[in-house]
Amino acid sequence: MKYAEYKGYDAVGLSELIKARKIHPNELLDATFDAMSTWSTLNAIVSTRPEAVYREAQHVNVNYSFAGVPFLLKDSSQALKNEPMTSGTALFKHTLAKKTSLYTSALQKAGFLMAGHTNAPEFGLKNITESKLHGPAKNPKNLIYSPGGSSGGAAAAVASGIVPIAGASDGGGSIRIPASFTGILGLKPTRGRTPVGPGAGRQWQGAAIDFVLTRTVRDSARALDVLQVHQPEAAFHTPLFREGYENVLNQQLSKLRIAYSVESPVGTDVDRSAKEAVLSAVRFLEEQGHELEEKAPKIDGMELMRQYYLMNAGEMASLKVKIEETIGRTLQAEEFETESWVLASCGQNVRAASYARSLTAWDEAAAITTRFHEDYDLYLTPATAKTAPRIGELTPSAENEQALKETVERLNVSEQLDLVYEMFLPSLSYTPFTQLANLTGQPAVSLPLYTSEEGLPIGVQAMAAKGQEQLLLRLAKLFEQSNLWQKIG
Repeated sequence: MKYAEYKGYDAVGLSELIKARKIHPNELLDATFDAMSTWSTLNAIVSTRPEAVYREAQHVNVNYSFAGVPFLLKDSSQALKNEPMTSGTALFKHTLAKKTSLYTSALQKAGFLMAGHTNAPEFGLKNITESKLHGPAKNPKNLIYSPGGSSGGAAAAVASGIVPIAGASDGGGSIRIPASFTGILGLKPTRGRTPVGPGAGRQWQGAAIDFVLTRTVRDSARALDVLQVHQPEAAFHTPLFREGYENVLNQQLSKLRIAYSVESPVGTDVDRSAKEAVLSAVRFLEEQGHELEEKAPKIDGMELMRQYYLMNAGEMASLKVKIEETIGRTLQAEEFETESWVLASCGQNVRAASYARSLTAWDEAAAITTRFHEDYDLYLTPATAKTAPRIGELTPSAENEQALKETVERLNVSEQLDLVYEMFLPSLSYTPFTQLANLTGQPAVSLPLYTSEEGLPIGVQAMAAKGQEQLLLRLAKLFEQSNLWQKIG
């Protein structure tokens, strides 16, 4: 199969060819590796395993959900035993995974063939993918722009057609942001929906979750069917959706009450293209008979972001200590990228009481959004406030990097938290809408519904109450069948 034909199929379509024995998995792998060569300028992929994956292709069970479909894992949390797992940092440049993650195992059991890992920023902390270790991933829509982050390599690989589906994770928008910037579908499931570990019962206190990026709704639905799990040792649990997401995908939506907002929750600017993307979706949904109202949950977005960054700081400080204990020495500032070091420096000064209060703020926000969804089935916003930034735009210069690292050491913890907010503000101005769902645990999706006058995609975000992924997927299916859906060329 040639790349030109291969990229026209989604993962479900490719698996059907395998099941019908119309094609051998080797042919799909040939097309995947050809596509990698064709799109090498994207710098989307940081490691491959051709010899191993071709061996595995000889033993594909055609009865599996995604039998023989090539897949790319994210180089952060999605481990495959004895394969590189750098987390985008030079500290782990030569690290090989000691265990396969439960997420990866579930996908292997579904029949996916693991061809390699995609580019991600250091420790998954940024909404762009420009690590010093691997260099910047590029947007297939225009190579001078970022595909976003932290699942930027995955988004670039899917949007370009290297693979129809790829592993991604989302701790503050890291699935939805790159989906918006590259014009693909990005679903963040409900907290506790997909596997974590082994050796961990939560990621980022429940803010982060692993899933996938896709080009079609049915791929996301089937992927959620194979990944949804009840994991007894995990910290968070969501009841299994036993009807099956793919099974209910084509059910007609009953009349919905939908809230929407185009205003940034942190008071930053929102571009015209982002607003028009939402308003176009609103007009379409009104034409379909749904009830729309401009309304937003009453949450202090700036304060919630401060609590989000406090968690990031605590988690980064904990990770730094863990690495130091493993290697038996103290790490230095020059061994980290700017954001990682500033967060770790701040986190080591955060008091336990402050950290506990921060998590309480998450719960309070969750209570507010739960009441909000008693009145509204869905909440629409822009997925991102702007189209993709240019590569390098949000990466600090060497001078700024040094200044930030030196400054943070001189401040008290309150001042450090202010510095963290200011450090991330340029990035936050691009992506102020996604973090709420991570802190409340709700599912949210970025839908590819708009292209700017400059030819760059921008997504519309839909959020639902916890456990209501099926509603988001059926909404996505409705849009996928409309003229608003921006199809990959």
